[in-house]
Order: sequence, then structure tokens, then C-alpha cells
Amino acid sequence: MNNLSDLEKKLSITFKQKKILENVFIHRSYLNEHKNFYLPSNEKLEFLGDSVLSLVTSLFLYQNYVWLKEGDYTEIKAAIVRTESLAYAAKLLKLGDYLLLSKGQDRESGRKNKNILADCFEALIGAIFLDQGFEKANSFILEYLFSNKLDKIIKNKQYLSPKSKLQEYTQAKFKLIPTYKLIEEIGPEHDRIFKVEVAIKQKKYGFGYGKSKKEAEEKAAKEALEEIK
Repeated sequence: MNNLSDLEKKLSITFKQKKILENVFIHRSYLNEHKNFYLPSNEKLEFLGDSVLSLVTSLFLYQNYVWLKEGDYTEIKAAIVRTESLAYAAKLLKLGDYLLLSKGQDRESGRKNKNILADCFEALIGAIFLDQGFEKANSFILEYLFSNKLDKIIKNKQYLSPKSKLQEYTQAKFKLIPTYKLIEEIGPEHDRIFKVEVAIKQKKYGFGYGKSKKEAEEKAAKEALEEIK
């Protein structure tokens, strides 16, 4: 593991309990090869960080975007805390350089793996919250995750799901909403695949497959948007 004091300087945070910071970078794969290691994996910190991130995001939206609806809040939050956003923030901080991974994960570019990096970023949020308190965790999230990004997402409506985007389009152009129809269910009950069709004014615009009707509808809406463009 690289010298964590460099990361502390970058964050302008001096951890009172250094082990909490160390714990951020212990991937579970590392423990498979080092069963007597003195620290657990970062999964509990990640769980805590995820909860703190959810609260900070909700609070920020509530205080700064009062004109938006609750449904908008939900979609914006999903957009800002998705794996890609968290992994990008982790890359900016070079968190991958500090990770302790198994040899296999290291060979397979685990330090660049989006899921591992996103989990690590959430673990870091959890560690800052535990060691420094809510305000420091809040400031960290605002600086490294929200800065210059949230306004852009909201202004360009990048948070809208394909279904929401399609509905917004059809309401503006035709004064109606798309209709979704379940066409087929494939596979056994425990592993069902749904096929959904989306139509606008009785004209078919797209199909989607998914492990739930919702997922299939979103994919159908995405295909319809591409067809419209």
C-alpha cells in the first residue's frame, strides 16, 4: 500500500485513527490470501459510506433544488451515485494505487475496475464520517462528487431515465404517453426474462428484454428514443 499520508494531504484531512483509513483499501480478495490480516475487508465501511452518501445527496437536493419534484430527486440521486460517477471520483484521487488486492485481482486490472473503485470511494466516505464526523464527510462529497457535476446533470436533464425521457418527448409532441405491452415471458420462474414492446399512437417503436418488467420497459424506451432520433 502506498503512503496514506500523501492521500491525507490531498484531502486536507488528518485521520485520528489511521486504521480506519487503512481499512478503506482492504479488498475482500486480499483476505483470501492473507487470512490472518489484522484488518477486515472494506465492505462495512462501504455500507456505511453508501448510507452517508444517500443522506448528503438527499439533503443537498432538498436544500438547493426546491422546485424539483420528489420523483426528480430520486432519479437525480440515482444518476449522481451510480458506479461510473463514484469510480470517476475515485480515479481522480488515485484510490486504486492504495488498494490491497489478491494477486489475481491485481493481474486482472482490479485497480481500474469500476465496481472496486466505486466501493472504495464509498468506503472512504464511511471512514471520513466515522473519524471526522458528518460535516467533513459532507464537504468531501460536495468537493469530489458534486462539484461542477450536479448542476450540469440537472440543467441537461441527464438524470432522466429512458422511460421518463420518452414520456417527456411524447407529451410535448403528441400530448400523450407511450404504452408498454408485455409480449413474452421466457425461461423458468426463478430465471424469467421479460420482453416488452413500446408504442406511440399505436405505432411500435421498440422492444426491450429484462429480468423484470421495469428493466425491459426501460430498454424498450431506450430503443424507441434511438429510433426517434
